[in-house]
Amino acid sequence: MSHHIVPLKTNIITLSTLVFLTAVTVLTAKYIHLGENGNLVLAMFIACVKATIVFGWFMHLKYEGIMNRVIALCGLGFLLLFVGLSYLDLFFR
Repeated sequence: MSHHIVPLKTNIITLSTLVFLTAVTVLTAKYIHLGENGNLVLAMFIACVKATIVFGWFMHLKYEGIMNRVIALCGLGFLLLFVGLSYLDLFFR
């Protein structure tokens, strides 16, 4: 089984993108007011983009086989299921 070696340039670009998106998150929280839920939705969207970048490049899922991708998506699916059920319990009490 061979391993994929990611070039340093790719890691630097990925890190730069994550730092940029973090700055965008902070600046939008400070200067853009989209209402109570609008800022939350925007921040969660940016966080999902950052998580996708981390999964793809830093965790090397982009270069792995289909089985590792399925396992990662199943873990994410269960996380969403548990968080969703917790919110349903919280909102309908």
